[in-house]
Amino acid sequence: MDEKCKETDIKPVSIIGMGLSPKDLTAAHLKLIKEAEILIGGKRHLDFFKDYPALRKDISKDIKGIIKYIKDRMENSGKSIVVLASGDPLFYGIGSLLINSLGKENVCIYPNITTIAGAFSRIKESWQDVCILSIHGRFCEETFLGAFLQNDKIALFTDPVKNPSWIADFLLKKGVTDFKMCVFERLGTDSEKISWHTLTDAASSQFSEPNLVVLKRIFFETGQTSSLYTGMPDECYFHQNGLITKAEVRAVTLSKLRLSSGHILWDLGAGSGSVSIEASLFITKGNIFAVERNPDRIEQIKKNKKKFGVTNLKVIDATLPDGLDNLPEPDRIFIGGGGKNLEKIIRSAARYLKPGGIMVINTVLIQNIESAINIIAYLKFKPDIVQVQINRGQDMPWGKRLEAQNPVWIISGKKSLEREV
Repeated sequence: MDEKCKETDIKPVSIIGMGLSPKDLTAAHLKLIKEAEILIGGKRHLDFFKDYPALRKDISKDIKGIIKYIKDRMENSGKSIVVLASGDPLFYGIGSLLINSLGKENVCIYPNITTIAGAFSRIKESWQDVCILSIHGRFCEETFLGAFLQNDKIALFTDPVKNPSWIADFLLKKGVTDFKMCVFERLGTDSEKISWHTLTDAASSQFSEPNLVVLKRIFFETGQTSSLYTGMPDECYFHQNGLITKAEVRAVTLSKLRLSSGHILWDLGAGSGSVSIEASLFITKGNIFAVERNPDRIEQIKKNKKKFGVTNLKVIDATLPDGLDNLPEPDRIFIGGGGKNLEKIIRSAARYLKPGGIMVINTVLIQNIESAINIIAYLKFKPDIVQVQINRGQDMPWGKRLEAQNPVWIISGKKSLEREV
């Protein structure tokens, strides 16, 4: 036992990680369990030690009651107490709760193999690049869906309600379709089962408890490193006759928007939705509203949304400057054109922008440059303008030449904190 665990008048509680099963327990672990006078754990863990002399106490849903029980026994009986935990006690386990409740000086932790490590050893894959989440008794939809935007491998601790079929059904309803699921049932037991499923199949299947889920993006098998990044090639998107914010311009535009995870973004005149799609890399807890009136382009936005699994993007069918009244106030606004109605769109949109918010306008029309700058200045926004000129390499019979793209003016402004427009 750790010497620090002996330096107290109260006999410390030993919290022992079971690993995947009792087979993972060391001789030191087993000695502590055998000598325990009170043995606390889940029923399936306690069942492994029916022949041991300790008084057994099942961990129920009443965690506060269990903590009180332990405190009372520590203070009044002086008996040796051992708590059995799944996997590793400090990895999404009861260890942290008991440390905070009993005090570090009254707890000894005996770690073991985590369930995640055991699962990935079964499928013979590394897991240093895995996003690990627990939805066991806790669930934040924004964090959960955000993980699927930013990661290609995700491991989930489930619970009896939010089980593999619930997870698969939830993801499908949110438009996340490009993952496959591996379910690890009763890992470490004689009835252990490991199976791969499409989300559709998993949504209609039943699985034994307890279980763990690993999700892998389907394209990940091809060796790519990410399904979405800033400045994706134009051909990655469904779009119409080149009507798309070009990749390099897109990257500069996103930098001017200065996006954060909880922002609300309006993409006005969204076209193919390429800016909205890539904005989702930054906006993981907020929402993106792509406003478009052309039916064909609306369909393209929806296809791109589905292709890249962007769950926090909402498509709004409206003719600008109308259709904005029922949307939540934005932190950021992007206007990707506007044509002859640009000034009206800027004026209308600016009324909704939160104080300190940023508006970015892209235009290729000379007439709209002056118009946009003037209205931005009139509205007391702090203005900025850059001109982006891209030349792309084109193959020739014995070399390359540069082919000029249309210059784009990117006009941005920050709304005053003091003055409503």
